[in-house]
Amino acid sequence: MTDPQLVLTERVQQALAAAFGTEYADADPLIRPSQFADYQANVAMSLSKRLRRAPREVAQEIADHLTGSAGDEPFPGTVEVSGPGFLNLTLSDDWIAAQASEILADPRHGVAPSASPQIVVIDYSAPNAAKEMHVGHLRTTIVGDALARVHEHLGNKVIRQNHLGDWGTPFGMLIEHLLDIGEETAVAQLEAGEGNAYYQAARAKFDGDPEFNKRARTRVVTLQSEEPETMRLWHIFMDATVRYFNKVYTQLGVTLTDDDIAGESMYNSMLAQVCDDLQERGIAVVSEGALCVFPPGYISREGQPLPFMIRKSDGGYGYATTDMATIRYRVQDLKADRLLYVIGVTQAMHMSMLFDSARIAGWLPDHVRAEHVQIGSVLGSDGKMFKTRSGESIKLLDLLDEAETRAAAAIQDREYGEAERTEIAHAVGMGAVKYADLSVSHDSEYVFDFDRMLALTGNTGPYLQYAQARIRSIFRRGGVDPSETTGPIVLGHPAERALALQLLGFGAAVEEMAEGSMPHKLAAYLFDTASAFTTFFENCPVLKDDVDPATRASRLALCALTLDVLKTGLDLLGVPVPERM
Repeated sequence: MTDPQLVLTERVQQALAAAFGTEYADADPLIRPSQFADYQANVAMSLSKRLRRAPREVAQEIADHLTGSAGDEPFPGTVEVSGPGFLNLTLSDDWIAAQASEILADPRHGVAPSASPQIVVIDYSAPNAAKEMHVGHLRTTIVGDALARVHEHLGNKVIRQNHLGDWGTPFGMLIEHLLDIGEETAVAQLEAGEGNAYYQAARAKFDGDPEFNKRARTRVVTLQSEEPETMRLWHIFMDATVRYFNKVYTQLGVTLTDDDIAGESMYNSMLAQVCDDLQERGIAVVSEGALCVFPPGYISREGQPLPFMIRKSDGGYGYATTDMATIRYRVQDLKADRLLYVIGVTQAMHMSMLFDSARIAGWLPDHVRAEHVQIGSVLGSDGKMFKTRSGESIKLLDLLDEAETRAAAAIQDREYGEAERTEIAHAVGMGAVKYADLSVSHDSEYVFDFDRMLALTGNTGPYLQYAQARIRSIFRRGGVDPSETTGPIVLGHPAERALALQLLGFGAAVEEMAEGSMPHKLAAYLFDTASAFTTFFENCPVLKDDVDPATRASRLALCALTLDVLKTGLDLLGVPVPERM
């Protein structure tokens, strides 16, 4: 265990047990970073009433047990009681250096694999096959992919589920439109990402042409009965659409593949059984002709219980039906221990009712953790939903292309070959877009601003990419391989100490991201790490002639560890790391 905050938490809890009894061993020491020391523990303030003693007196007794326990491992620093009862904890330089050396030698850089690996099913991206991908799909795709990466790094078995909207009544008119314009024309249009234009043309005929309307409705019936020719046409439509999706996924650098597709069509054969099972067990009841579950605690404005509609009054199925089938499949067939639904915040009520209904049905047992990872909206500079000037949704591929174009313009004066310039522009453009999203809490809104995203200063992807590229340049100039740098690490300058102490928190930052499904926590840690390195770089020469060999070896070791942490952390977020910038 190298994370200072965890080490100090354990030591303070041991002191609490020794000072006041074992019943206090699990008290939260309330340890936080401090401007007066490395950390401050405020537990004496919270325990004083319970112990009926003055906070400063409690703090002093904790301090005495921390520093004076005979036979125990010495406290790795100093303890000072300050103010009304705060404990200021300062770690020794030798301890910090030893821990930093330890994680430099650790291939996982302080990230411990999960002691009890789980099966984690992550539902993310999920575009609608009848529409093109737009900026609204950006966050669900990026956040979900980062979560999948970090859980796999911790040793969990991750099952990605791309729950495409690939079934339902609109496909009647979509297939008929395919027949009207010809398979080749339809495929070309869908592969090019013109799904909206395709859908709108089909919809216009459906609304304005009675003969087309009749054909489309008949086609829905043949689709639902999985008539072979209709299914052939459906596959042509879907295959072309998925090829377009894959262009987006490839450009973004996300890990979704065709094997991860688990669209609505996959559950079609399960829906009737879902309804029959819930109705036979009395969990779902008929209300105004529709089959509904009424999970307790959901009340309408009129004071009436809110229904979770499993089957419509016309006998059709909706999202609730498919989602109930999905949750049962993921628990019973995939054996999930944890379910992450990376879905828009506007679906919060639906997801809450889904989880509660599934628990009532026994399909979501208590040992399975189900979470709605709520995704906020992407806004334009006007604070409204991000759209084109004509009010249309912005196509995701167009947005990504523009990011790369702007990144290329930003590095046009650098002396790179054409291939390397293209590679760097791609990495910087995608890194800027992805990091801008991941650096804010996933349930909050953020303003899409290329100028801010692509800046080399501030909390941006390019700033972090540049930090690791700068470290690589140090090793190139010194003719040293980072992987062969071993130190030892010795701390002298305050900037060395601050950087080493920051690097010790990497494992905890990764675990916090996975536990809370909060990529922005890891992003914040990486930004703080890059900032600490910038201060180190400005104050601590590495390769200058007047730097003695021992100091040079130590500073190169700090550079190597920083590079490993930034490179690994950015990879877990899905942010590419170019070797040069």
